Amino acid sequence: MNIAVIPQVAHRFVEVDGVRVFYREAGPADAPTLLLLHGFPSASHQFRRLMDVLGNDFHLVAPDYPGFGHTEAPDGFTYSFERLADVVEGFVDALGLDRYVLYTFDFGGPVGMRLAERRPAAVAGLIVQNANAYAEGLSESARDFVALTPEVAGARDRAAELLVLPVTRGQYEGGTADPTLVAPDGWTLDQHFLDLPGRKEAQVDLALNYHTNVALYPRWQAWLAEHRPPTLIVWGRNDMFFPEAGAHAYLADLPDAEVHVLDTGHFALEDKLAEVAPLIADFLGRIPR
Repeated sequence: MNIAVIPQVAHRFVEVDGVRVFYREAGPADAPTLLLLHGFPSASHQFRRLMDVLGNDFHLVAPDYPGFGHTEAPDGFTYSFERLADVVEGFVDALGLDRYVLYTFDFGGPVGMRLAERRPAAVAGLIVQNANAYAEGLSESARDFVALTPEVAGARDRAAELLVLPVTRGQYEGGTADPTLVAPDGWTLDQHFLDLPGRKEAQVDLALNYHTNVALYPRWQAWLAEHRPPTLIVWGRNDMFFPEAGAHAYLADLPDAEVHVLDTGHFALEDKLAEVAPLIADFLGRIPR
Protein backbone atom coordinates (compact mmCIF):
# COMPACT_ATOMS: atom_id res chain seq x y z
CA MET A 1 0.00 0.00 0.00
CA ASN A 2 1.32 3.42 -0.98
CA ILE A 3 1.10 6.01 1.77
CA ALA A 4 1.36 9.62 0.62
CA VAL A 5 4.13 11.63 2.23
CA ILE A 6 2.35 14.35 4.20
CA PRO A 7 4.31 17.60 4.56
CA GLN A 8 5.02 19.20 7.88
CA VAL A 9 3.10 22.45 8.33
CA ALA A 10 4.54 24.88 10.89
CA HIS A 11 2.33 27.35 12.76
CA ARG A 12 4.21 30.44 13.86
CA PHE A 13 3.97 34.09 14.87
CA VAL A 14 6.13 37.03 13.81
CA GLU A 15 6.02 40.61 15.07
CA VAL A 16 5.27 43.29 12.45
CA ASP A 17 4.97 46.88 13.68
CA GLY A 18 3.19 45.89 16.87
CA VAL A 19 1.00 43.26 15.17
CA ARG A 20 1.57 39.63 16.15
CA VAL A 21 1.05 37.97 12.79
CA PHE A 22 0.13 34.29 12.77
CA TYR A 23 1.13 32.27 9.72
CA ARG A 24 1.36 28.74 8.36
CA GLU A 25 4.41 27.57 6.46
CA ALA A 26 5.25 24.37 4.63
CA GLY A 27 7.76 23.10 2.11
CA PRO A 28 11.44 23.55 1.32
CA ALA A 29 12.70 27.11 1.62
CA ASP A 30 14.62 26.84 -1.67
CA ALA A 31 11.50 25.83 -3.64
CA PRO A 32 9.30 28.39 -5.45
CA THR A 33 7.35 30.38 -2.85
CA LEU A 34 3.58 30.74 -3.00
CA LEU A 35 2.29 33.57 -0.80
CA LEU A 36 -1.31 32.65 0.02
CA LEU A 37 -3.54 35.66 0.71
CA HIS A 38 -6.88 34.68 2.18
CA GLY A 39 -10.32 36.21 1.84
CA PHE A 40 -13.24 37.36 3.94
CA PRO A 41 -14.29 36.22 6.46
CA SER A 42 -11.68 33.49 6.60
CA ALA A 43 -7.96 33.24 7.44
CA SER A 44 -4.99 31.03 6.60
CA HIS A 45 -6.93 27.93 7.64
CA GLN A 46 -8.73 28.11 4.29
CA PHE A 47 -5.47 26.85 2.72
CA ARG A 48 -4.84 23.95 5.08
CA ARG A 49 -5.76 21.21 2.60
CA LEU A 50 -3.89 22.89 -0.26
CA MET A 51 -0.77 22.98 1.93
CA ASP A 52 -1.13 19.26 2.61
CA VAL A 53 -1.24 18.60 -1.14
CA LEU A 54 1.53 20.93 -2.37
CA GLY A 55 3.70 21.38 0.71
CA ASN A 56 6.31 18.81 -0.25
CA ASP A 57 7.24 20.41 -3.55
CA PHE A 58 6.70 24.14 -3.02
CA HIS A 59 7.31 26.68 -0.28
CA LEU A 60 3.86 27.77 0.92
CA VAL A 61 3.35 30.71 3.28
CA ALA A 62 -0.08 31.83 4.51
CA PRO A 63 -0.49 34.73 6.98
CA ASP A 64 -3.62 35.88 8.82
CA TYR A 65 -4.35 39.59 8.39
CA PRO A 66 -5.04 41.85 11.37
CA GLY A 67 -8.67 41.34 12.34
CA PHE A 68 -8.65 37.74 11.08
CA GLY A 69 -7.76 34.33 12.41
CA HIS A 70 -5.07 34.07 15.06
CA THR A 71 -3.31 37.36 14.31
CA GLU A 72 -3.34 39.79 17.23
CA ALA A 73 -3.52 43.52 16.52
CA PRO A 74 -3.03 46.21 19.17
CA ASP A 75 -5.80 48.48 20.39
CA GLY A 76 -6.16 51.43 18.07
CA PHE A 77 -5.11 49.57 14.93
CA THR A 78 -6.68 51.20 11.86
CA TYR A 79 -8.54 48.62 9.80
CA SER A 80 -8.19 49.63 6.17
CA PHE A 81 -6.90 47.78 3.13
CA GLU A 82 -3.84 50.02 3.03
CA ARG A 83 -2.98 48.99 6.57
CA LEU A 84 -3.54 45.29 5.81
CA ALA A 85 -1.13 45.67 2.89
CA ASP A 86 1.35 47.46 5.17
CA VAL A 87 1.33 44.51 7.56
CA VAL A 88 1.66 41.92 4.79
CA GLU A 89 4.55 43.92 3.33
CA GLY A 90 6.24 43.93 6.73
CA PHE A 91 5.50 40.23 7.03
CA VAL A 92 7.30 39.32 3.80
CA ASP A 93 10.25 41.43 4.96
CA ALA A 94 10.31 39.67 8.33
CA LEU A 95 10.44 36.29 6.60
CA GLY A 96 12.95 37.44 3.99
CA LEU A 97 10.64 36.67 1.05
CA ASP A 98 12.01 38.58 -1.93
CA ARG A 99 10.46 36.54 -4.76
CA TYR A 100 7.09 34.79 -4.73
CA VAL A 101 3.97 33.88 -6.64
CA LEU A 102 0.94 35.71 -5.23
CA TYR A 103 -2.22 33.69 -4.64
CA THR A 104 -5.03 36.23 -4.36
CA PHE A 105 -8.52 35.32 -3.22
CA ASP A 106 -11.32 37.75 -2.37
CA PHE A 107 -9.82 40.30 0.10
CA GLY A 108 -6.44 38.89 -0.92
CA GLY A 109 -6.95 40.63 -4.27
CA PRO A 110 -6.79 44.22 -2.98
CA VAL A 111 -4.12 43.32 -0.43
CA GLY A 112 -2.05 41.48 -3.03
CA MET A 113 -2.37 44.15 -5.72
CA ARG A 114 -1.23 46.83 -3.31
CA LEU A 115 1.77 44.65 -2.46
CA ALA A 116 2.47 44.03 -6.15
CA GLU A 117 2.38 47.77 -6.91
CA ARG A 118 4.88 48.44 -4.17
CA ARG A 119 7.22 45.58 -5.11
CA PRO A 120 6.75 44.56 -8.73
CA ALA A 121 10.13 42.83 -8.91
CA ALA A 122 9.11 40.42 -6.16
CA VAL A 123 6.11 39.06 -8.10
CA ALA A 124 7.21 35.94 -9.99
CA GLY A 125 3.64 35.13 -10.96
CA LEU A 126 0.01 35.54 -10.04
CA ILE A 127 -2.72 33.05 -9.19
CA VAL A 128 -6.15 34.67 -9.10
CA GLN A 129 -9.03 32.79 -7.51
CA ASN A 130 -12.24 34.83 -7.37
CA ALA A 131 -10.28 37.99 -6.62
CA ASN A 132 -11.85 40.79 -8.61
CA ALA A 133 -10.12 43.77 -10.22
CA TYR A 134 -12.65 44.81 -12.88
CA ALA A 135 -16.07 46.47 -12.85
CA GLU A 136 -17.40 43.58 -14.95
CA GLY A 137 -16.70 41.24 -12.04
CA LEU A 138 -18.97 42.98 -9.55
CA SER A 139 -22.40 41.46 -9.01
CA GLU A 140 -25.34 43.58 -7.90
CA SER A 141 -24.83 42.43 -4.30
CA ALA A 142 -21.13 43.32 -4.54
CA ARG A 143 -22.02 46.79 -5.83
CA ASP A 144 -24.36 47.22 -2.88
CA PHE A 145 -21.46 46.27 -0.59
CA VAL A 146 -19.13 48.75 -2.29
CA ALA A 147 -21.73 51.48 -1.76
CA LEU A 148 -21.40 51.12 2.01
CA THR A 149 -19.17 54.06 2.85
CA PRO A 150 -18.75 55.95 6.13
CA GLU A 151 -20.93 58.78 4.85
CA VAL A 152 -23.96 56.56 4.20
CA ALA A 153 -26.57 56.59 6.95
CA GLY A 154 -26.94 53.18 8.57
CA ALA A 155 -23.97 51.72 6.69
CA ARG A 156 -22.34 50.25 9.79
CA ASP A 157 -25.52 48.42 10.76
CA ARG A 158 -25.98 47.08 7.25
CA ALA A 159 -22.39 45.85 7.12
CA ALA A 160 -22.78 44.16 10.51
CA GLU A 161 -25.70 42.14 9.13
CA LEU A 162 -23.21 40.21 6.98
CA LEU A 163 -21.25 38.93 9.98
CA VAL A 164 -23.67 36.24 11.17
CA LEU A 165 -23.47 32.47 10.78
CA PRO A 166 -26.08 31.99 8.02
CA VAL A 167 -24.23 34.48 5.80
CA THR A 168 -20.83 33.00 6.64
CA ARG A 169 -22.05 29.50 5.86
CA GLY A 170 -23.76 30.67 2.69
CA GLN A 171 -20.49 31.97 1.30
CA TYR A 172 -19.08 28.44 1.49
CA GLU A 173 -22.05 26.44 0.24
CA GLY A 174 -23.54 28.95 -2.19
CA GLY A 175 -22.97 28.02 -5.81
CA THR A 176 -21.59 24.56 -5.13
CA ALA A 177 -22.95 21.62 -7.09
CA ASP A 178 -22.67 19.32 -4.07
CA PRO A 179 -22.66 21.07 -0.65
CA THR A 180 -21.78 17.77 1.06
CA LEU A 181 -18.24 18.24 -0.30
CA VAL A 182 -17.85 21.42 1.77
CA ALA A 183 -16.63 20.69 5.29
CA PRO A 184 -18.38 22.71 8.02
CA ASP A 185 -15.03 23.40 9.70
CA GLY A 186 -14.28 26.48 7.60
CA TRP A 187 -17.42 28.50 8.26
CA THR A 188 -17.54 27.33 11.89
CA LEU A 189 -14.00 28.57 12.54
CA ASP A 190 -14.64 31.78 10.60
CA GLN A 191 -17.67 32.53 12.76
CA HIS A 192 -15.70 31.78 15.92
CA PHE A 193 -13.18 34.46 14.97
CA LEU A 194 -15.89 36.91 13.88
CA ASP A 195 -17.53 36.58 17.29
CA LEU A 196 -14.35 37.42 19.24
CA PRO A 197 -14.33 40.80 21.04
CA GLY A 198 -13.62 43.65 18.65
CA ARG A 199 -13.59 41.55 15.51
CA LYS A 200 -16.97 42.61 14.15
CA GLU A 201 -16.06 46.26 14.57
CA ALA A 202 -12.84 45.60 12.63
CA GLN A 203 -14.75 43.87 9.84
CA VAL A 204 -17.28 46.69 9.61
CA ASP A 205 -14.40 49.18 9.29
CA LEU A 206 -13.02 47.12 6.40
CA ALA A 207 -16.42 46.85 4.77
CA LEU A 208 -16.78 50.61 4.80
CA ASN A 209 -13.30 50.92 3.34
CA TYR A 210 -13.91 48.47 0.48
CA HIS A 211 -14.87 51.22 -1.97
CA THR A 212 -11.22 52.32 -1.99
CA ASN A 213 -10.36 49.06 -3.77
CA VAL A 214 -12.78 49.64 -6.62
CA ALA A 215 -11.40 53.15 -7.05
CA LEU A 216 -7.98 51.58 -7.64
CA TYR A 217 -9.14 49.12 -10.32
CA PRO A 218 -7.84 51.27 -13.22
CA ARG A 219 -4.43 51.59 -11.57
CA TRP A 220 -4.19 47.86 -10.95
CA GLN A 221 -5.25 47.11 -14.50
CA ALA A 222 -2.49 49.41 -15.74
CA TRP A 223 0.00 47.59 -13.51
CA LEU A 224 -1.05 44.21 -14.94
CA ALA A 225 -0.81 45.49 -18.51
CA GLU A 226 2.66 46.92 -17.87
CA HIS A 227 4.21 44.02 -15.96
CA ARG A 228 2.36 41.05 -17.51
CA PRO A 229 3.24 38.51 -14.78
CA PRO A 230 2.62 34.84 -15.65
CA THR A 231 -0.95 34.35 -14.46
CA LEU A 232 -3.25 31.45 -13.65
CA ILE A 233 -6.92 32.37 -13.14
CA VAL A 234 -9.17 29.83 -11.40
CA TRP A 235 -12.74 30.97 -10.85
CA GLY A 236 -15.93 29.57 -9.36
CA ARG A 237 -18.55 30.65 -11.90
CA ASN A 238 -21.42 30.66 -9.38
CA ASP A 239 -19.83 33.19 -7.03
CA MET A 240 -22.60 35.41 -5.63
CA PHE A 241 -20.20 38.36 -5.34
CA PHE A 242 -17.79 38.04 -8.26
CA PRO A 243 -19.42 36.44 -11.33
CA GLU A 244 -17.58 34.70 -14.14
CA ALA A 245 -17.15 37.88 -16.16
CA GLY A 246 -14.54 38.97 -13.62
CA ALA A 247 -12.30 36.08 -14.62
CA HIS A 248 -12.37 36.83 -18.34
CA ALA A 249 -11.93 40.57 -17.77
CA TYR A 250 -8.29 39.97 -16.80
CA LEU A 251 -7.56 38.91 -20.38
CA ALA A 252 -7.83 42.52 -21.52
CA ASP A 253 -4.58 43.25 -19.67
CA LEU A 254 -3.15 39.73 -19.41
CA PRO A 255 -3.89 38.15 -22.82
CA ASP A 256 -1.59 35.20 -22.08
CA ALA A 257 -3.27 34.32 -18.78
CA GLU A 258 -4.52 30.78 -18.32
CA VAL A 259 -8.22 30.78 -17.32
CA HIS A 260 -10.12 27.88 -15.77
CA VAL A 261 -13.76 28.36 -14.79
CA LEU A 262 -15.20 25.75 -12.42
CA ASP A 263 -18.75 24.79 -11.53
CA THR A 264 -18.62 26.03 -7.95
CA GLY A 265 -19.01 29.15 -5.85
CA HIS A 266 -16.80 31.56 -3.92
CA PHE A 267 -14.62 29.18 -1.87
CA ALA A 268 -13.55 27.00 -4.79
CA LEU A 269 -10.82 25.16 -2.87
CA GLU A 270 -13.41 23.63 -0.57
CA ASP A 271 -15.06 21.34 -3.12
CA LYS A 272 -12.76 21.60 -6.16
CA LEU A 273 -9.34 21.05 -4.58
CA ALA A 274 -8.79 17.93 -6.71
CA GLU A 275 -9.14 20.09 -9.83
CA VAL A 276 -7.41 23.23 -8.61
CA ALA A 277 -4.31 21.74 -6.95
CA PRO A 278 -2.92 20.12 -10.15
CA LEU A 279 -3.42 23.40 -12.02
CA ILE A 280 -1.45 25.25 -9.35
CA ALA A 281 1.30 22.63 -9.25
CA ASP A 282 1.69 22.72 -13.02
CA PHE A 283 1.76 26.53 -13.02
CA LEU A 284 4.32 26.77 -10.22
CA GLY A 285 6.46 24.16 -11.95
CA ARG A 286 6.74 26.47 -14.96
CA ILE A 287 7.81 29.55 -13.00
CA PRO A 288 11.55 30.21 -13.53
CA ARG A 289 13.52 29.90 -10.30
